[in-house]
Amino acid sequence: MSFMLLMMEAPGKRQERPLEEGQKAYARMMAFQKTLQDKGVLVAGEALKPDDNAIRIESINGRRTVSDGPFTESKEIIGGFFLLNCKSRDEALEYAHMCPMSDWGIVELREIANSCFE
Repeated sequence: MSFMLLMMEAPGKRQERPLEEGQKAYARMMAFQKTLQDKGVLVAGEALKPDDNAIRIESINGRRTVSDGPFTESKEIIGGFFLLNCKSRDEALEYAHMCPMSDWGIVELREIANSCFE
């Protein structure tokens, strides 16, 4: 079963964090990634750049619109992800609980759907 752990935090929080604190947080996340690799469940994992470089494309009243970040209306931004292959939802949940991101942000666990109709 495939699951994604989404790493989310408030907009601008990463940029406001003092350098030393950010380096410690990054080291904790890299150690967590190594744990996932060592357990053989990590498929992929990456940090994402802040949303000031992001672009949103949506259709409003049949017209496509493009918005450049940052997106001040967002409650949180996705700062990275881990794609896991686990035996069960409970196993994936155990890894989600281990993720250090929950100390300063949000970890969201999502199961990968086999189709868009699930």
